[in-house]
Amino acid sequence: MKKSLLILTGHSKGLGKAILERFQSEGNFQIIGVSRSGLDIPKDSLTEIALDLSDLDVLEASLSEIFPTGDFEKVVLINNAGWIGEVKPVGKLQPAEIRKAMNLNLVAPMILTDAFVKTYSELNGQKIICNISSGAASKPMAGWAEYCSGKAGLAMFSKVTAADLSAQGFEVFAVAPGIVDTEMQAEIRTSDSVDFPALDRFKDFKTEGKLLPPETVAEKIFYLVNNPTLFPDVVQDVRDFELP
Repeated sequence: MKKSLLILTGHSKGLGKAILERFQSEGNFQIIGVSRSGLDIPKDSLTEIALDLSDLDVLEASLSEIFPTGDFEKVVLINNAGWIGEVKPVGKLQPAEIRKAMNLNLVAPMILTDAFVKTYSELNGQKIICNISSGAASKPMAGWAEYCSGKAGLAMFSKVTAADLSAQGFEVFAVAPGIVDTEMQAEIRTSDSVDFPALDRFKDFKTEGKLLPPETVAEKIFYLVNNPTLFPDVVQDVRDFELP
């Protein structure tokens, strides 16, 4: 049986780690994990690439390593890595931090998607691109200028990519994962209420048990990737569909 290939960014923690573990359990996936830090786990099916995706020069130099060639049954790119950025209102932001957030949340996924298409355009198997977006892509949140803007750009980029590749056999999605119980949520809860008016609401999500377990979200993303024809729209929200 031919192997399938998963390229997954931000695989070492949070939702990315849950996605990694779900695909590893399938057994037929060769996995390339791209993250700043590695994992102390059995790695028979996993090749890790230590990379800061906000450093675009290093990313560009690493593309051939990230996208191996081969006769794969299916190739999947999941652009999961992301960062909340500065939780501050416009007028308090720092240029270097704006650049870092936009590089990680938008520019790096664009570069990776472009390289994925170039590498696997002639492949006869399934070719799936899944960009992890956010409800913040369409809902402005005071204090989240960097994050909302990056995720909105990623959702639009996904739509354009789908239009560009409609005749080439690629399936493209921008998936909002809901509010997930990860380190990013913990980071958000340390914000200053002066800079982030919704702070108490986000603290309540945790105390009231309203955060989604990463494993639940990973299962839905796995289902979408393996059943793309059931999802005709590019933009998807895991809260809008149930598993069979």
